[in-house]
Amino acid sequence: MPALNRQSTTPMRTFTQRFSATRRGARLARMLASHQLTEWGHPRGTEAHDSVVLVVAELAANAVLHGRVPGRDFALALFFEEGRDVVRVEVTDTHPALPVRMAPGPDESGGRGLVLVDALAVNWGLRDRLGPGKTVWAECALSSNAQPGR
Repeated sequence: MPALNRQSTTPMRTFTQRFSATRRGARLARMLASHQLTEWGHPRGTEAHDSVVLVVAELAANAVLHGRVPGRDFALALFFEEGRDVVRVEVTDTHPALPVRMAPGPDESGGRGLVLVDALAVNWGLRDRLGPGKTVWAECALSSNAQPGR
């Protein structure tokens, strides 16, 4: 008789934390993501570490600048499954507006966050959350052997 639930034999490592929807909160999210990646064996200065930290920084900044609702926090979640060699970054905020990837001109000072996420992640997108708001997620490869999609 076939098994009904197929469990992954590869352990899933996770990190989740809520932050105040302020610039300080976004900075702390980036710093803690950097620390967590180092703990998971991907030290500062490596391409994988720096790419994931930049994606966290951009998504956290978007949550603070565009997804901020007064009195509400944003959440960061990191998921690392060694067998896939991918880190999934999820940033959740309570604002109903969906992010839009823009194509800013060379003289514009903003609008490049999701362009960077698109360039650094193997896959990214949006999903609804329970309650108001949305979750923006991105999967970043830790090596050339990474397997996108989940």
